[in-house]
Amino acid sequence: MSLCHLDGNDLPLAEARLSPLDRGFLFGDGAYEVIPAYSRRPFRLAEHLARLENTLEALRLPNPHPAAAWAEIIARVIAGNPWEDQSVYLQVTRGADRVRRHAFPVPTRPTVFLMSEPLPLPGQTQLDNGVSAVSAADYRWLRCDLKTVALLANCLLRQQAVEAGCAETLLFRDGFLTEGAASNIFAVRAGVLLAPPRNALLLPGITRDLILELAASHGMPHEVRAISETEVRTADELWMTSSTKEVLPIVTLDGQPIGDGRPGELARRMHGWYRDFRDAETRRG
Repeated sequence: MSLCHLDGNDLPLAEARLSPLDRGFLFGDGAYEVIPAYSRRPFRLAEHLARLENTLEALRLPNPHPAAAWAEIIARVIAGNPWEDQSVYLQVTRGADRVRRHAFPVPTRPTVFLMSEPLPLPGQTQLDNGVSAVSAADYRWLRCDLKTVALLANCLLRQQAVEAGCAETLLFRDGFLTEGAASNIFAVRAGVLLAPPRNALLLPGITRDLILELAASHGMPHEVRAISETEVRTADELWMTSSTKEVLPIVTLDGQPIGDGRPGELARRMHGWYRDFRDAETRRG
C-alpha cells in the first residue's frame, strides 16, 4: 500500500479522505506539480517549486509551505514508497468551505495532498521507433501557463489520441503550435531546433526549459519563435517532452510521416544529453 501526505499527516493512500466541499473537487480550484524522482532524488525540485509558487500566486492562493518544508514532505513521501524511480504528484487546493459558493472562503485553509507512483518512462522500443500523434484545435482556456487541476479540456484532447491509438494530441491555435495535451512540443527544421515562445497559451515546462539549456550548452542551433501548423507538418523531426516522457520522438502526425518516419538524429543526441544530465544530478549526484 503506497504512502501519501494529506494536510500534515503521512498515511496510506487508501485511508486518505477529503471533504466533498473541497474546492478542488467542486471547482477545480487548485494547483499541482508532477516531480520525477530518480534513485529517490527529486529532479529539478527548485524549478518545480518555483512554478508552483507562480501558479499559486496567480490563483491568489496562499502557498502553505516554504521551499524547505516542501522538500521535507516530498522526501518523506519518496522514502515511504517502494520504487527507486517515482513520479511525485503534489496538489494544493483552496480547501473546503461551509457551503458551495464561487467566492473564496474566508479564512482560506488550503488542502495539501501528495502521493507518488512508479515513474512511467518510455521504453526502449518507443525511443527506437518513435510514437504517433494526432492534432486538434486548442480550445482550452487562456491561462494555460498556470498548472491548475482544472484539466477537463486536456483530458478530452488526450482521449482523442488514446482512441486513435496514439501517444499525444498536438494542439494548434489560430494556425500556430501551442503544445501537446500533456506535453511540450519541439520541431526540427533544416537542423534547427524550434520551440514555441513562452506565453499564456502554453505551460512553461521544466523539461522544455532544460532542453533549451542543453541545446545552448552543446551548441545545437535553436530558435524560440512561433511555429506555424505548416512548419509542424513538414518538419524533419517532432518531439514531445515532459517530466515523464523526457524526450520522445513523434514519427507520424494524423497518419502522415514526419521526416522519413523514423526518430531523427537530433532527437537521439538530445535524449543522450538529457539522460547524462539527469543521471549526473540524481543517480550519481
